[in-house]
Amino acid sequence: MPGLIGKKVGMTSVFGADGKNIPCTVIEAGPCVVTQLRTVEKDGYAAVQLAYDEISEKHTSAPLMGHFKKAGTTPKRKLVEFKADFTRDLKLGDVITLEDLLKADVPFVDVTGTSKGKGFQGVVHRYHFQGVGGRTHGQHNRLRHPGSMGASSWPSRVFPGMRMAGHMGDERVKVFNLRVVKVLPENNLIVVKGSVPGAKGSYVILEA
Repeated sequence: MPGLIGKKVGMTSVFGADGKNIPCTVIEAGPCVVTQLRTVEKDGYAAVQLAYDEISEKHTSAPLMGHFKKAGTTPKRKLVEFKADFTRDLKLGDVITLEDLLKADVPFVDVTGTSKGKGFQGVVHRYHFQGVGGRTHGQHNRLRHPGSMGASSWPSRVFPGMRMAGHMGDERVKVFNLRVVKVLPENNLIVVKGSVPGAKGSYVILEA
């Protein structure tokens, strides 16, 4: 399988063979259910749609209920498509586990998640500006200001893309090549080295 849907459990640390303390993230990955198969003949591309995390029928729309019943599974909360060229080996209702993702003894995985939202932030926090001027000569409230936005005579406007204060975080972030430290297939848990974007309990996508 090219990927799997999971949920961030939290962070911990383990000791390596050399005695060093390694910061790690624990991810609950799968099991996922195949709910749709895309083919080049019908859809123009090959992909497999996986569903993860149970949800009650009361909180599921009628079209999605028909979608899940066609796959012969219960309603799920998260749906993700993965590009794949071996969809003929799968069928609707198949259960994909963590062992299927790591059956080739994959040493590294890519993890995609949604970063924590920070709200409206200034340029010092958002873009690591150093601030303007010092605290002398009456500049008591200019330390964290962005400074000049451009020339006033020409073009008499601010160019698009200027780094300014605004909404920070809550973005799709992908972290590449996180080393697999430990796998607990009986509990659907995988431990990777380093941090993963998102808060505890947020959905993440693993790709081998």
